[in-house]
Amino acid sequence: MAKKVVKKKKKKLGTRSFSGGGGRDQSPLRPKHVEKKPPCTHTCPSGNAIRSFITTISQAEKKGKTPDQALEEAWYIYTNTSPFPSVCGRVCPAPCETGCNRKDLDEAVSINKIERAIGDYGMENNLPLRLLSEEKKDKKIAIIGGGPSGISAAYQLARRGYPVKIFEATEKTGGMLRWGIPGYRLPEEVLDAEIQAVLDLGVDIEYGVKVGKDITLDQLKADYDAVYLALGAQQGISLGVEGEDAPNVFSGVDFLSRFHHGEKLDLGTDVVAIVVGGGDTAIDAARICKRVGANVTVLYRRTRAEMPAIEEEIDEAIAEGIDIQFLSAPTGFRKGESGLVEAMTAIKMELGEPDASGRRRPIPIEGSDYEIPATAIISAVSQQPDFTGFESLIEVPGRDWIKVDEDQRTLEHKIWAGGDVTNLALVTDAIGHGRKAAEDIVRSFTGAPREDDDRPIVYSDAMQLTHYEKAERQTPGHVEEDKRMDLDVEVNLGYTAEQLAKEVDRCMSCGYCFDCEKCWLYCQDQAIEKHGHVFPYAWKLEKCTGCSKCAEICPCNFIEMH
Repeated sequence: MAKKVVKKKKKKLGTRSFSGGGGRDQSPLRPKHVEKKPPCTHTCPSGNAIRSFITTISQAEKKGKTPDQALEEAWYIYTNTSPFPSVCGRVCPAPCETGCNRKDLDEAVSINKIERAIGDYGMENNLPLRLLSEEKKDKKIAIIGGGPSGISAAYQLARRGYPVKIFEATEKTGGMLRWGIPGYRLPEEVLDAEIQAVLDLGVDIEYGVKVGKDITLDQLKADYDAVYLALGAQQGISLGVEGEDAPNVFSGVDFLSRFHHGEKLDLGTDVVAIVVGGGDTAIDAARICKRVGANVTVLYRRTRAEMPAIEEEIDEAIAEGIDIQFLSAPTGFRKGESGLVEAMTAIKMELGEPDASGRRRPIPIEGSDYEIPATAIISAVSQQPDFTGFESLIEVPGRDWIKVDEDQRTLEHKIWAGGDVTNLALVTDAIGHGRKAAEDIVRSFTGAPREDDDRPIVYSDAMQLTHYEKAERQTPGHVEEDKRMDLDVEVNLGYTAEQLAKEVDRCMSCGYCFDCEKCWLYCQDQAIEKHGHVFPYAWKLEKCTGCSKCAEICPCNFIEMH
């Protein structure tokens, strides 16, 4: 069902005629507080209460809280929906910021950097995740995969009192967060700390167990009351070009996994590693190669505007000396007598009409072929799950993903699925899938109804943007290029306390009162009382004439006339 969108016609203030006392124009309409859903939350796949945790910090002094008290409260607001604030504050490309109404005034609020500050505060102060129920339930849930989606589901179930066991195929949890993201972006201790906080709730985990091989899905269905499938996608997809079978050609996910497992990879002496692809896996692989002494070239068949990798990561790759050749695509590899690839053949591209993804289709330019010498190739074009043992859940074996409904339920009874087994997406999508599946699993046990968020979404054209002053978006520091080539040195630094205070103040509190006083100041009927019991302001409706000035002047569109 489509979400209701809040828009209102702009009106000039002070256009009504007032004669004073009983001679005033009367209206049957009266003001009402109507909370709206901010578009940042609407565009956040994890469903985080973004406005709430930001305004908790920005309004701390006004509400008599210390900065520490506000940060702790913000941490608990955030971790109600996701146990990964520090992780996502580092690696999420922040789709929430694309919805931020502030971008229609100057720039979007840096939600991503704020959540990192909140997460790091919680981690540094060892804040424990809170249980929602002390009661130990008698229904058991098996979770296949200890990546972000599996951990998210385990968290939401465990905090509600349900026994959970995770079956993890590798020796550690984290999935692609651990095996696919380098330490200079996501330090291992950050990932470990946030996962351990979930395990501390009593989540059981068994390592080195591959479901479909060591234990069957049918066995889990027999032993558990529900199963959540969160395999992840850790198999690389081939380019389909000649020479790809050479031993010095790696898939992106295979390269990253082998690197993180400590395997020494022979990339050659005078290394030119060519990374094909434009996503985060390609950029991560390229930057690792640069740190181990390679000259690195990245080929991407579209322009930078279409490149799916995080903008900040692209900037840093270029700053580190990585050559990104846009509008170029591989056509084959040239092998030497040793059987190793010695060069990549490529062709220049131009953009044609949009394809099914909405991006303009790249078209080869005839006669523009060229060659790049290479001692290693990393093909980071895409990835897919290993569906061995789960074929019954796939409608078109070998060419499909596991199908789920809006509650992450699969075609089979007792089985839910989420994360990259349902389609390749972001870590925040995987976390959101885990939460939604956990909540639906609980509903399947209890028969409780779904609690949908039916608040209307408020956009900037329903707000008074002139109330807000323009303010520069805060940019955190980073380690200089000449000091960041250590693989374990985190490149991006978090906000200082001063930067955090300035950035949270940029939030416009779309759709909810932020105590600006305008309704109280502009009410000529004295029908608004400061410091109401629920909100900072309460109505004295016996004095209200229905002039609607409070609704018209409310910057965030929290007041409506009914």
